[in-house]
Amino acid sequence: MNQPAHRPRRVSRHPYVSEAHEGKPAFEWAVAGAVAVCAILAVTGQMIWAVSLLSLTSIVTATLRLVLKTKSPWKIRSVGFDCFFGFSFGIGLMIAYMVLIMF
Repeated sequence: MNQPAHRPRRVSRHPYVSEAHEGKPAFEWAVAGAVAVCAILAVTGQMIWAVSLLSLTSIVTATLRLVLKTKSPWKIRSVGFDCFFGFSFGIGLMIAYMVLIMF
């Protein structure tokens, strides 16, 4: 049964959670590859390279999200959320590693 003509159709305001509206899988696999390389570097004792690559990856994904906004290949939540945690993790990881080296 059809709705009466005088009732406007409800517009869904539900947030998108499907893969079609999220990041690009190829880019996400590239990030996963960078994390795997970091793990290999860490296991082989190259901690400075592992930490640097992981920090750089985090900062680059946050920068892409900030600059490209909705067209970004890296999407987790909102632009603010992604940028805050991406920059915080990248910078915080490098600072924590440097502090641990000094002491």
